[in-house]
Amino acid sequence: MDINQLNEIDFNNLGEAPIGVKAVLIVLLCAGIGYGWYHFNTSKQIEQLEAAQRKESELKQTFETKQKKAANLDAYKMQLAEMDESFGALLKRLPNETEVDDLLIDVSQTGLAAGLEFQFFKPTGEQKRDFYAEYPIQISVTGKYHQFGEFVSGLAALPRIVTIHNISTNGDSLSATVKTYRYLEENALQ
Repeated sequence: MDINQLNEIDFNNLGEAPIGVKAVLIVLLCAGIGYGWYHFNTSKQIEQLEAAQRKESELKQTFETKQKKAANLDAYKMQLAEMDESFGALLKRLPNETEVDDLLIDVSQTGLAAGLEFQFFKPTGEQKRDFYAEYPIQISVTGKYHQFGEFVSGLAALPRIVTIHNISTNGDSLSATVKTYRYLEENALQ
């Protein structure tokens, strides 16, 4: 086919154009239709397919995570039951309001049993926290080093939770803040 033939094409009478020109026009027409089809139809479907594949990947990851949790559900339930039991046991170690006075007596008797002499014993009143209340007791005792150790061990052996804070020793005297705790009931939290 000659380029001059393209310049001589009569678009009003394409039926009589040479076969090479017809072939080129048919190829161009098919290419144009193919491009239009791809641009207006297929490319949007490809974008939708890629978005669906990304969503599928996210859903698979979510499914795998939830499936692992579901596979361990019985173990989680057992662990939760153990935690509830442990929490209940710890709550039993916290005194209620009526037991605080007895606990104060236990702290002083533990010191006396260790051979310490109390110089100062002052409960400072309840201090509420998030879900519990603290009962700090400021103490000052005199005695020997081993008696201090026996006193601290005796406090740790009490059936209720007792902690010791701000300890300072000066020869034969020990000053500290002893704290015990009380669980606040739901209605007391509000």
